[in-house]
Amino acid sequence: MLTIIQAILLILGVVRFFVIAHFIMSWLIRFEVLNIRQEFVGQVWYSLERILDPIYSRVRSVLPNMGGIDLSPIVVLVGIEILRIFLINNMMAFA
Repeated sequence: MLTIIQAILLILGVVRFFVIAHFIMSWLIRFEVLNIRQEFVGQVWYSLERILDPIYSRVRSVLPNMGGIDLSPIVVLVGIEILRIFLINNMMAFA
């Protein structure tokens, strides 16, 4: 059971990295530091969009409309951290 919890923590770490990378890229694209018409930037951006859109869409359906401000990455990061803390604190109960 401990191995399963460690695998879940690894997956949560990867998802957290993707969310942070997507968040930073969105700001860099918004301020025109990055251009999604460049091949590599476009591929990374659309790959992250496809990976994270199922998670974000569920969060967006619960959040109220904020008038163009997307708080779903922040809510997802907080949710990941809460789940991570819960798993770490209760890891010995499953051992």
